[in-house]
Amino acid sequence: MAPSKTTNEILSSAGETRSMNTPRHAGQAIVDSLALHGVERVFSVPGESYLAVLDGLHQARIENVVARQEGGAAYMAEAHGKFTGQPGVAMVTRGPGASNAFVAVHSAWQDGTPMVLFVGLIPVADRMRESFQEFDPHAWFGTQTKRVFVLDEASRASEVVAEAFFAASSGRPGPVVVGLPEDIIAQNFTGELTAPIPVTEGAVSTEELQQIIQALDGAQRPLIMVGGQRWTPAAAAQVTAFAEANGIPVVQDWHASDRIPFGSPVNVGSLGYGRSNVAAGMLKDADVLVCVGAVLGDVSTDGFTLRQNPDAVNFLITADASLRGRSGNVSAHVLASPVAFARSVQGIELGRAALWDRWREAGRRAQQELSTIASDDQLPPTREGTAHMSVLMRELIAKLPADVVNTVGAGNHTAWAQWYMPTNVFPSALGTRNGSMGYSIPAAVAAAKHSPQRMVVAICGDGEFLMNGQELAGAVQYGAPILAVVMDNSQFATIRDHQESHYPGRVSGTQLCNPDFAAFGRAFGAHGEHITSDEQIPLAVERALQAVASGQPCVIHIVVDQAIALP
Repeated sequence: MAPSKTTNEILSSAGETRSMNTPRHAGQAIVDSLALHGVERVFSVPGESYLAVLDGLHQARIENVVARQEGGAAYMAEAHGKFTGQPGVAMVTRGPGASNAFVAVHSAWQDGTPMVLFVGLIPVADRMRESFQEFDPHAWFGTQTKRVFVLDEASRASEVVAEAFFAASSGRPGPVVVGLPEDIIAQNFTGELTAPIPVTEGAVSTEELQQIIQALDGAQRPLIMVGGQRWTPAAAAQVTAFAEANGIPVVQDWHASDRIPFGSPVNVGSLGYGRSNVAAGMLKDADVLVCVGAVLGDVSTDGFTLRQNPDAVNFLITADASLRGRSGNVSAHVLASPVAFARSVQGIELGRAALWDRWREAGRRAQQELSTIASDDQLPPTREGTAHMSVLMRELIAKLPADVVNTVGAGNHTAWAQWYMPTNVFPSALGTRNGSMGYSIPAAVAAAKHSPQRMVVAICGDGEFLMNGQELAGAVQYGAPILAVVMDNSQFATIRDHQESHYPGRVSGTQLCNPDFAAFGRAFGAHGEHITSDEQIPLAVERALQAVASGQPCVIHIVVDQAIALP
């Protein structure tokens, strides 16, 4: 094992020239500490409450991606955490700024995403006097974060950053809030920079591995369920190899469709909203279930109804010691991340794949049928002035690279991405498991900034898009050539569906009057395509992809029939 680097060596490799003892204010120490933790990019909306940190970023090697609303900045940080496995960093101001960012904090909390939100605060002397934009960060964020810090001593600035990153990354990842009183961060930093705190992956003991293997060896209907955070590309590939070598079907948690390749012979689909009945049936009927990184939560079990029998054999492999969000029986809890589990099963072959052929292949056929786009003659008629989303998706997917990244927010439109968008490598799909709207564009910007060599496609609904569509400004300003597909059915379709189910024929509060989204995109400097018929689709897609290839973001606005809510 190589000796660990010193703090100065890490700073030097990051391009920073300041030593641990260089004079600086606390805001500068925070920025230097971010560099020490390998942070290459932060997402922010500026505020007078954290000017010292902005000053620290002035000549730093850390890029500051400035968003147009705090919710967009915080969503970008959350998406960065999902996409990289490292804490995404957002910076916002007090009061209104913090409240706007809260939506992403809730998303990170429910999704288990590593994220650190820095919030500027009022000066210490002004506390508890109803000062301008005053609020209590502990009261606001205490129930939706792993930890809330308030920096009250300038000398501890670097220590607090290290503790925040450790809390956000360890165990079940999640959001951490760091409050920065504006007077404290302007004071001289007299401490030393604190090195990153190592995060353990946990481990699968020999006894635990034998227990799992013995259960699988005796199973008639084994099933692996994957999801959650703390995956890496290597771990995803290793778990895939183990499942394929042994013919064990794999079902994926909701919005976790990129842990197993789209075309893998063991991929039997996703659970949760938009799942197939076969996938739900396999979860119910499996005699041995091995959950890797995931637990049997609300959405995956159809509202705590699937696999709730007390004698079910469920092995849970997760680094979360609290097993937060789980339901059903726990046969064994292995305190390990997907990385640790993947390493432990490398090269193991049970020799029983042929016995599970019928069980696995039934699930695979169902997944393939679900992910096959209907041919033109199978599509329902659409009213004049509208086009088929299915035709657009078929034309687009045929031209996408194998490693395309897709992002979604929340709504019926996400089914087109969930069912049809290829997810061949990890990571390649970003969405919110808490059903939060407005995520698709900020997430796409974050992914495109981190991996500029990969194409990023955001599948958006008309209502969802306008919640953070203004972040196209950042896509243009910071060179993130994303492709946004906006499906316009002039309604909040998911809620309309619920409405029709509970109060048939009484549509209320769900209808929209939309702008020309292509023109909206062009106003920001993006390329825009407006589609109102199937005949326009081939050339529109070709022009859109050419624009993205040239480095220009693009918005495809497709008007669809309200009567065709889902694929």
